[in-house]
Amino acid sequence: MCLAIPGKLIAITAMLDDTFRTGKVSFGGIQKEVNLCMVPNAQIGDYLLVHVGVAIGKVDEEEAVKVFSYLKNMGEVEELHIPEINK
Repeated sequence: MCLAIPGKLIAITAMLDDTFRTGKVSFGGIQKEVNLCMVPNAQIGDYLLVHVGVAIGKVDEEEAVKVFSYLKNMGEVEELHIPEINK
């Protein structure tokens, strides 16, 4: 099963042109570099769904919190320290 995980865009780290951008996304405190080409309008502070290093869509904060809650209840995020998603 493939899964997209919500994370908060905290920085745009490279912008070669309008199409190819990368950004730093925080997944409950763990930060990863993510390709933003599929979400060209993403701005810092947006919550994004990320699948294999590519942001594939935007979600609102409420939806991101819900998904993290489901993953936590399933035991899928023990390795992440998630005190609060909206930090």
